[in-house]
Amino acid sequence: MTVEIIPFEQKYTTDFYNLNIEWLKSLFYVEPYDEMILKNCETHIIDQGGHIFFAKLNNDIVGTVALMKMEGTNNFELTKMAVSPTHRGFKIGQKLMHNVIHFAKTKQIPKLIIYSNRKLENAIYVYKKYGFVEIPLEENNHYERADIKMELAF
Repeated sequence: MTVEIIPFEQKYTTDFYNLNIEWLKSLFYVEPYDEMILKNCETHIIDQGGHIFFAKLNNDIVGTVALMKMEGTNNFELTKMAVSPTHRGFKIGQKLMHNVIHFAKTKQIPKLIIYSNRKLENAIYVYKKYGFVEIPLEENNHYERADIKMELAF
């Protein structure tokens, strides 16, 4: 199984939306902030200096992750990472993570921030494996489900 990580193309915006909506609905619920970002990913991510990557297997998009520029800083939020249910367990998420960290280093991004939830034990384990450390979570963050904030400083 050869998974290729590719950059954003407009033709994949529906895949970005569908992968993330499925993931959110299966584990949490879709918050208004999620809906806004996912429905308008070009406006809220790409046009703001962010990046979206896709995991492509054969001709199918099976995963995605985004780097969203954080307002007023040179830091980015690593966000909207999702893998299709039929392709979980094949380390596609880790491949996306490895790619996005390498990309951030080459672009000299100072920090990556992740908002997550402690019930996602496997995800938290992977974040720590890649060097993310827990930092204080501000009360007025964008996500109701977030109960942990992590960063990776380069």
